[in-house]
Amino acid sequence: MNYQQTIDYLFAQLPMYSRIGAAAYKEDLHNTIALCNVIDNPQTKFKSIHIAGTNGKGSTSHMLAAMLQQAGYKTGLYTSPHLKDFRERIKIGDPDGYREISEDFVVDFVERTKTVSEEIKPSFFELTVAMAFDYFEKEKVDIAVIETGLGGRLDSTNIITPLLSIITNIGYDHMDILGDTLEKIAAEKAGIIKPGIPVVIGEYLPETKNIFIGKATENAAPIYFAQDEYLLSNINYSMQLLSCDVTSTGHNITEFFELDLNGLYQTKNIRTVLCAEGILAEQGFHIKNAAEKYALKHTKALTGLYGRWDVISDNPTIILDVAHNEDGIKQLLQQSSVVRGPSSALHFVIGVVKDKDVSKVLSILPNDARYYFSNAHIERALPHKDLLEKAIAFELKGESFDDVNDAIKAAKLNAASNDIIMVCGSVFLIAEVETGLFRTI
Repeated sequence: MNYQQTIDYLFAQLPMYSRIGAAAYKEDLHNTIALCNVIDNPQTKFKSIHIAGTNGKGSTSHMLAAMLQQAGYKTGLYTSPHLKDFRERIKIGDPDGYREISEDFVVDFVERTKTVSEEIKPSFFELTVAMAFDYFEKEKVDIAVIETGLGGRLDSTNIITPLLSIITNIGYDHMDILGDTLEKIAAEKAGIIKPGIPVVIGEYLPETKNIFIGKATENAAPIYFAQDEYLLSNINYSMQLLSCDVTSTGHNITEFFELDLNGLYQTKNIRTVLCAEGILAEQGFHIKNAAEKYALKHTKALTGLYGRWDVISDNPTIILDVAHNEDGIKQLLQQSSVVRGPSSALHFVIGVVKDKDVSKVLSILPNDARYYFSNAHIERALPHKDLLEKAIAFELKGESFDDVNDAIKAAKLNAASNDIIMVCGSVFLIAEVETGLFRTI
């Protein structure tokens, strides 16, 4: 098979969460363990950082990976889902920048594991995790940043023993799999905490803090709460950069940072990243101040991350963001209130998947905005007409479109030059945006 035939085979033959939802989720690690046994357990042959959380784990992964790469370490980066190309999931950063896994390696890996795959029938995610581990081991990375898919305890990535575990935060998402309370969700995410391995908690809530403390105590794992370790001040936003002062509470030292991931919610992630950086330094991974500052200011350019408060146009302003759950949408609304002028209107292009609690999202969206409901072209997508019908019950006014690009075009026709068009919801909706049609900056 060539590369395209291999990708078609993966998408067609393996259960894929993005396509069919919870039916693709395997509630144990047996398949991942079996796959890795066949390829001689590559996950035991490189150092790693393991990152879970409801929101922010992708941004945190990319910021840490950018810093490690700028510090001169050959760095693996595994994230999901991809937006445009499968190979976005598996990257390696070296002095020349980040590069995606080669097409030849993808083809070769699928051929090498085809017999065991047809026997045990892994999910798409399980096979992809094993592929990433095999690639990082064969490329002899100094360290790899590994993002969970969802959850933690039963996530396929949870067969690694990392140098450091990170849990960014806990919110309501994937409740059909992880549980319907914050405590249950936190317990699943805390499943990545390993015996004796330090863990950073980016943000905690009254309902979740003791869950983390209990799991860390059970595992004799040192625990750090980033929101207590660092304080933020002088936060300033522009269309290109977010800047802020960060004070270390332990050392009473304040530093100025600029981030090209310029969503206001990134201020929460920078605390997590800086806390993690300090622990990594104790384990021999030293990042000089210049490398740290450059990486945070150029994370998108270095790693290829996009879709996080991604301003692609002005006049009117068009912003892409993969926020898709209650907490994520709240953060978008908070930032839009900061950047929105007194006479500018909000336009939301939004699409979701069937297995999300869409009522929580719809209940917090503003009634004075104009809506353009859409859907991605995957089985899990909630049809745009159904979303429109649900939105009407919350007194949200708008129209619906089968194609997100048509929805954005309609929003542009209706928007004044100083209005804001927010494109958000499903990751898969953002993936279908043809940015070249709308990008002006």
